Amino acid sequence: MTAEFTLIDDLIARRTGAQRADVALGIGDDCALLVPPPGRQLAVSLDLLVAGVHFLPDAEPVALGHKALAVNLSDLAASGAEPAWITLGLTLPGADAGWLAAFMDGFAALAAEHGAQLVGGDTTRGPLCIAVQVHGFVPPGAALTRSGARAGDLVCITGTPGEAAAGLALRFGRLELPEPFATHCLARLDRPTPRIRAGLALRGLASACIDVSDGLAQDLGHILSASGCGATLALGRLPLTAVNAALGAEAAWPYALAGGDDYELLFTLPAAQQAEAEARLAAAGCPFSVIGRIDPEPGLRLLRPDGRPHALERGGYEHFA
Repeated sequence: MTAEFTLIDDLIARRTGAQRADVALGIGDDCALLVPPPGRQLAVSLDLLVAGVHFLPDAEPVALGHKALAVNLSDLAASGAEPAWITLGLTLPGADAGWLAAFMDGFAALAAEHGAQLVGGDTTRGPLCIAVQVHGFVPPGAALTRSGARAGDLVCITGTPGEAAAGLALRFGRLELPEPFATHCLARLDRPTPRIRAGLALRGLASACIDVSDGLAQDLGHILSASGCGATLALGRLPLTAVNAALGAEAAWPYALAGGDDYELLFTLPAAQQAEAEARLAAAGCPFSVIGRIDPEPGLRLLRPDGRPHALERGGYEHFA
């Protein structure tokens, strides 16, 4: 390894997030040695972020470090898992120590916030690409999955979906919003909040769960497919956003339904559990909205506030479109 990439490894090794007792050996050896707690299942997820596909090449590095980890922690949240360990793979065009230090500052701050530790990874030269793998713990049988929705369940969403998509449209000049709405939507795009506490609170309550990365309607379709059911959404019940406030509710629907990058939790819930879910998520600092109901008939139906059906022009982000 060249001296410049030794420098990179040193920069990463000083920014690992939390220091966990279950890490017997972390960065610096061929393998990390990790000690899973007894009586827990290991939840594992990996995401790739590629410059020019998932983020702009000139993205601010602190925010990019935050987002690279946040989108992976969001998968743990959707499974109701507690974050523990992280591995990081980076291909870099060159050894820019300042850029990497800023990237790792954003990455490590979010890791520390959620009690997770960077335990290993790899760096090499190449087009800018970020691969993050996260590991978390969940009690046996308690993980949230996509396959448990049943007819009569409520369809629910945390937070305010659509604002990150509006931020992306702003960044590409496809949308104009007045302040402070524009700044708010850009922050939602650049620094998503992984709903870890909400995911933990939903264990034992939610019948199915997914994080919204490619669009609410499209990601709900994954739950419906896995669960063998359909759903009806009431567009008038979508939570109000900065886009609603600036442009009106109907103009906000495409962003809420088909926009990606929200990383909110979309979940289904037996109606009898609604009050308990409201109490738990309020305690977790994460409000949610009931936006529809699961149907026995396959398919997704969208209803306007006056009861008329609504056709969605675009379902969500397609990776190979």
